[in-house]
Amino acid sequence: MRYRTLGDSGVSVSEVGFGVWTVATSWWGITDEAYGKKLLLHAFDRGITFFDTADTYSSGRGETILAETLGHQRDKITIGTKFGYDFYNHDSPDRGQRELPQDFRPEFIRFACEQSLKRLGTDRIDLYQMHNPKMSHVSSDDVYATLEDLKSEGKIREFAAALGPRIGWLEEGLETIRNHNVPVVHMIYNLLEQVPGRQFLEAAKGRRTHFIVRVPHSSDLLAGRITEDTVFAENDHRRHRPAEWKTEGLRKINALKFLERDMTLGQASLQWLLADPRIDSVLPNIYDFEGIDEYAAAPDQRPLTADEMARVNRLYESDFDMTENSTSDRAETKSHFVTV
Repeated sequence: MRYRTLGDSGVSVSEVGFGVWTVATSWWGITDEAYGKKLLLHAFDRGITFFDTADTYSSGRGETILAETLGHQRDKITIGTKFGYDFYNHDSPDRGQRELPQDFRPEFIRFACEQSLKRLGTDRIDLYQMHNPKMSHVSSDDVYATLEDLKSEGKIREFAAALGPRIGWLEEGLETIRNHNVPVVHMIYNLLEQVPGRQFLEAAKGRRTHFIVRVPHSSDLLAGRITEDTVFAENDHRRHRPAEWKTEGLRKINALKFLERDMTLGQASLQWLLADPRIDSVLPNIYDFEGIDEYAAAPDQRPLTADEMARVNRLYESDFDMTENSTSDRAETKSHFVTV
């Protein structure tokens, strides 16, 4: 495992982190909490020290499960959590297909922070993130002033905008980067789904903003775990993806097989992201021990060569036409993401 400093915050994160949503919700098929805790411990043993959760995951359970499992290692781990959904006054949906009401008023941010600190059993949150904020939230001076005050008080070490859930949050991301110089942007970005991540990285040139990336394997297409015969379980959120997501994704995967010469495609996909020094940590979806071992070893694989990076870029611009002769002015495919 390798480690990077989160922007200019001084907060250290492992290049591969653990998104706690896979073990704190049932969206990836894990219903045995004891098994989820074993995964968290195994990840820590493999050098993963950045654990990203949210207050709304199972109405707080995403934070308490982390405290119960790794609270005794508090000084050795980095905790990211999120705020913005008011599950205190509204029933939390069992699945991530619809959103709860949001509240970004200063008094609610402070209340949510105090509740998260209690559930996490800690005196500080390393990365406190706006959870799927809308334009009215990311353009609010009151939101940033409250977060800066929480930093000054030592309750949080750094803050971020965790954007989503669906593609369509381009303007929100550009607002945080260009007009508010937000230190960290947490975004969906991978070899297959590069919009709006590309625009964010371009807008951040010469600025302080660094990035955390979730869904780096396009919900496991790039992990090599999905085939034409794959049938997702009833409680697997990927059942809600359109059918062409799988068929088109597998076509594109075939064009990327050249990356598997001396590492897995899943590892190469993470190396492709980590080639950008502004991407401090990636959060693959982890739900078994094999995935932890594979992804934790990814940073120690060789970096992709300039030729490989260029070939990937040409494939993307041609919509993964294996002849690489198509033009780049294609329409972007809009993907449907759950609220994470």
